[in-house]
Amino acid sequence: MIELTEDFKVKVLAALTEARDRYDGSDANFAKKYGISKTVYSSLKKGETEKKISPAKWLELGRVLGVSLNERKWNMARTDVFNMIEDDVVFCKEFGKSMMFVDECAIGKTYSARYLSRTLKNCFYVDASQCRQERAFIKELARSVGAELEGTLEDIKASTKYILNILPRPIVIIDEAGCLSYSSLQLLHEFWNGTQDTCGWYMMGADGLRTKLQKGKGKSKKQSYKELFSRFSSKYNHVVPYNPSERMDFYRKLIRDVLSVNVANRSLIDRIVTRCLATDSQEAETGLRRAESLLILMEE
Repeated sequence: MIELTEDFKVKVLAALTEARDRYDGSDANFAKKYGISKTVYSSLKKGETEKKISPAKWLELGRVLGVSLNERKWNMARTDVFNMIEDDVVFCKEFGKSMMFVDECAIGKTYSARYLSRTLKNCFYVDASQCRQERAFIKELARSVGAELEGTLEDIKASTKYILNILPRPIVIIDEAGCLSYSSLQLLHEFWNGTQDTCGWYMMGADGLRTKLQKGKGKSKKQSYKELFSRFSSKYNHVVPYNPSERMDFYRKLIRDVLSVNVANRSLIDRIVTRCLATDSQEAETGLRRAESLLILMEE
């Protein structure tokens, strides 16, 4: 079993305190977001950590709050991807609007969304790949915003809508949205209707999301797909260029931007960029995951 140090627990408590400052709901709702009781949260606020929660729960809190046991910390870089997602999310949040971002894998979409959910006030992140089906999606959305998890599914949905309607300028980011089942997408439609103009919504995904919505609007002719697409601005925002030469330039800048705030050795950056771009083809797309793997290998 991993031995948790006091230093790790202190960092988790500090991150929890920062997260509380970014959430305008009650202490009870905040505790629900992280799967702990209000009583336990009250103890943690006082710095009382001894036997209050299990080691597994400490690790879960650390993961959700971005506190790692590892020494390596991947610093945030203001890439073109991050800037576009941030601009979209802030707009949707401020004006209660909805957008979609559909683009290539391994360009930092998820990292950007998670970072924003940990830095913007009342910004909530849902990983749809972990809650594809209707029941799981309802509960994960409810948990993320601090809504009530007890009762019928209708009760949980009502509690979730209530929270999103009373918080000042909330935004929900649905990552990996292409993983959602048809019934879950219908639920997203319902939640949008139930929070219109009071809550921002931002769907993110890769080709799977575009394919699902296009097929839904076309071959299946399901009206709900058309209505959902309309509610999310009837447009797939993206940042990776389609032109091959522009695409290569984009990846070169993306990888260099990220490595420049994480690696001091400039020659190492040049080598990683060269190796990443050398594998760029339709069969072996490059991206930040490969860059991170190469960095780990070259630093050993």
